[in-house]
Amino acid sequence: MRKRFLILSISVLLIISLQIAALPAFGQSYSFAVDQLQVDVFYEADGSARIVYQFLFSNDEFGPPIEFVDVGTPHSNFDLSSVSATINGQTVSHIAYSEYVDHGFEVGLGAQSIPPGQKANLTVVIGWIGDMLYEDDLEDEYASTRFMPSYFDSDYAYGTTDLTVSFHLPPGVQPEEPRYHESPRNWPSDTPEAFLDEQGRVTYVWRNPDANPYSEYEFGASFPSSYVPAETIQTPSLITIDEDALFGFFCFGGVLAAIIGFAALGVYTSRRRKLDYLPPKIAIEGHGIKRGLTAVEAAVLLETPLDRVLTMILFSVIKKGAAKVIEEEPLKIERLDSEVKLREYEEQFLKVLIDDPKGKRRSGLQKVVVTLVKSVQKKMKGFSLKESRDYYKAIMRKAWEQVEAAETPELRSERYAEGLEWQMLDDDFDDRTKQVFRTGPVHLPPWWWYYRPSTSAPRPASIPVSRSGGGRSISLPTLPGSDFAASVVTGVQNTASNLVTNLVGFTSGVTKTTNPPPPPSTSRSAISRGGGGGCACACACACAGCACACAGGGR
Repeated sequence: MRKRFLILSISVLLIISLQIAALPAFGQSYSFAVDQLQVDVFYEADGSARIVYQFLFSNDEFGPPIEFVDVGTPHSNFDLSSVSATINGQTVSHIAYSEYVDHGFEVGLGAQSIPPGQKANLTVVIGWIGDMLYEDDLEDEYASTRFMPSYFDSDYAYGTTDLTVSFHLPPGVQPEEPRYHESPRNWPSDTPEAFLDEQGRVTYVWRNPDANPYSEYEFGASFPSSYVPAETIQTPSLITIDEDALFGFFCFGGVLAAIIGFAALGVYTSRRRKLDYLPPKIAIEGHGIKRGLTAVEAAVLLETPLDRVLTMILFSVIKKGAAKVIEEEPLKIERLDSEVKLREYEEQFLKVLIDDPKGKRRSGLQKVVVTLVKSVQKKMKGFSLKESRDYYKAIMRKAWEQVEAAETPELRSERYAEGLEWQMLDDDFDDRTKQVFRTGPVHLPPWWWYYRPSTSAPRPASIPVSRSGGGRSISLPTLPGSDFAASVVTGVQNTASNLVTNLVGFTSGVTKTTNPPPPPSTSRSAISRGGGGGCACACACACAGCACACAGGGR
């Protein structure tokens, strides 16, 4: 009986073993390497993109056949019918939405499954995908894109990957116009290769022969938005909600709140730094007060927002009779014949606004500001920053006191017009103007129509530069105080926004020269020029302003 039972047991075990061996690797996990991955992203003139993946898979000798490959996409706005695939030159017919990645599709290899120990080339083409472009947060009138190639779960993929990612920018973009963003962390080069492809498109190529198939590598570029339809460029939202993160918030609210707090602080600090355009070395204490700075130079010393600084320059040249506004929106300036001597920054300012085409106005004004900042830095050498700042703040307060102490409406108007640039140093300039002129008439200065030609009030027959001449008094038109205050505040705000449409981006373009951040947090330009551009993504597929591909993976 014992011998018969032993034989029966052995027979049963043998049958079970044979049956298990005959099963098609049920329950075995994929195990493979991606020896090479080449990704080409073609940004088209209609604002969409076409993505071409070329994978070289090397299946593990002891793994199951690779029957499916899941490819992640940045989001769900892609045309599944535009997706095609070939493996070793043979067309793959099974393409369907993936059950394993949030956004993406599966490629069923069928009869072309990759056997254990074999290699195969898989080419996947996504013919149309939208929502790849966002407003650039550093460059006015630029579009930004961020892209992360599909990657695989580290439980399945291993080894090194020769990774190449190429961005082909829209047709017509000129080599000096676009910007590439910083390379991924630990990337072998900060600078991608840049050239014109066979179609004449500006192309950026990032390559790392020692990458891996399971890490997240993100790339970005920016180019003028005029090359794609405006409606295809999205505005980044400040808050993105993720269901898993929301669940984590309720589970670990305290920890997450602290993380969010530090992240928010980091965003604020980063934004604040972009507005700090004075170099740190100007803060090294010298001795005494640097006197004799103009109101505009004092504004730079106080790091007044640059849109306000440029508006102050405009007021200065208009009050001198050197220019006038002929159209308020969009802002157009006309040079007047005047023998008055202008300062260097005033001459440069007028040259940019009058001579440079609108498309070049931003960079031209940035150069004006850079020159001005460097000039102030040079003048401050050896002087105390703190004492000098306090001195010019006192001048600003004195200018307001003279207006407020004026005994007649005419004298108050005159004092206000004379000290306008100094009063504009005040952070509360808008509210204080409204408070000072809440009642009574205001005698408009003779240069007012050079600045606000649209003002609806009687104009003098001629507009002299000075209030009187040849001993003859000039009768100046008046406005109700509240109307005048509203006109001033609105005018300053509109002028500032016309001169600088994106304050953070404009100032960042100045800061990179006058107060550059430590490397490697700078962006590079196309082919040879320096420049800014783009948005910084915090995580894959979870931030607006980005187009990041999610994780894929074989099954």
